[in-house]
Amino acid sequence: MYKIIDGKKVASEIKREIAGEVAKLKREGKKIPHLAAILVGNNGSSETYVANKVKDCEEVGFKSTLIRFGSEITETVLLEKIEELNNDPDIDGFIVQLPLPAHISENKVIEAIDPRKDADGFHPVNIGKMVIGLPGYLPATPYGIVELIRRYGIKTSGKNCVVIGRSNIVGRPVSILLSQKGMDATVTVVHSRTKNIEDIIICADIIIAAIGSPAFVKEDMVKNGAVVIDVGTTRVPDPRTKSGFKLVGDVDFESVAPKCSYITPVPGGVGPMTRVSLLRNTLIAAKKD
Repeated sequence: MYKIIDGKKVASEIKREIAGEVAKLKREGKKIPHLAAILVGNNGSSETYVANKVKDCEEVGFKSTLIRFGSEITETVLLEKIEELNNDPDIDGFIVQLPLPAHISENKVIEAIDPRKDADGFHPVNIGKMVIGLPGYLPATPYGIVELIRRYGIKTSGKNCVVIGRSNIVGRPVSILLSQKGMDATVTVVHSRTKNIEDIIICADIIIAAIGSPAFVKEDMVKNGAVVIDVGTTRVPDPRTKSGFKLVGDVDFESVAPKCSYITPVPGGVGPMTRVSLLRNTLIAAKKD
């Protein structure tokens, strides 16, 4: 029988740990961590995500600031706001919620963020530190995935791990983290141009699905006893729900789960861990001040 990897439960444990550290900072009269978020436009998923981040900050005792802009904002104005936050001594960490409108360069925005305040861990400086194993701010979702694996005691050393997807936000960085000393997995990255992708995935002891394609991973692509981490979150219409949609992952959960030893649900798996990683990065930044 498969076990559910409960991201909500683990995220709650980590939040309690962070709250304890914040309480200690308060007692010692030190600075309270302050996380800010910039939200551009009114993307439904982004709205929900940022609202949850604000709630997370309240739960652990952080200060939080939400800055909203309409989707018509110019790239120049957004970059000016980023520079303002870079220079604000009270802000320890901040994020610019992605995706951004098409007329704004995501790379320019990511590179404009001070690496010392990069709560998402996307800046090239922090990615570079991660690659060579130096301390820095890890990308939020990959960090969350690795922490879930650790806290569930899932063995990675010498295991075949297949990462589906090669994005700079999830696929590439998680493949690096899993292959580093301490995790020691043998990692293969597959993507839209990979030939015989099913033949590669079925050899995996651990599957990280981060391709953004609903129910891409089917029962016949997963070997018995595999660990499956589903990073996908796609909104699909569902008239039975109050919102009119539901979130589905990259894995066909109903057919795949019975073959697994461990599997993450969607929602409630990786998502809460991504948010808690932002808190962790901000706490580290605040303690460096």
